[in-house]
Amino acid sequence: MTTAEMPTPRPPVSRFLLTACGIWLIGLGLYFMFQRPPLLPEDVRYMGTSLAEIHSAAPGFERWMHRVFTVMGGFMTGAGVLTVAMARTASAERATGNTMALALAGVLTVGTMSVTNFQLDSEFKWLLVFPALLWVIGLALPTVMKRWNRSP
Repeated sequence: MTTAEMPTPRPPVSRFLLTACGIWLIGLGLYFMFQRPPLLPEDVRYMGTSLAEIHSAAPGFERWMHRVFTVMGGFMTGAGVLTVAMARTASAERATGNTMALALAGVLTVGTMSVTNFQLDSEFKWLLVFPALLWVIGLALPTVMKRWNRSP
């Protein structure tokens, strides 16, 4: 078989999962920058107040929150871009430093978001566990597959 005839190896599932998580972060960041309302019903419920009380007590609050979410969304998008780049370029057998960086990025992004949404009793809490689980699976899969391939 010539090199041209050889099938190209499929990218590992872990690369796909981590790339998908990075793309999700990019999408979420863009949502926060351009679409997320300053306050969701669950935000007001968590604060134990009403929109009218918030408007009365802090008239510029929603305008300020838009700025906060724009910055936060930019950071999410940037973290997603870096995650996609790292997932796409790192080898199947990642160097320990790359794995640790991806693990820390996952804890600080999707992990923190998931935990916080449970603390807020968010309507989206169970949906936001999914990316965190995919991130963990994407990180663990190379180790699991390596051990699986070594077993008799």
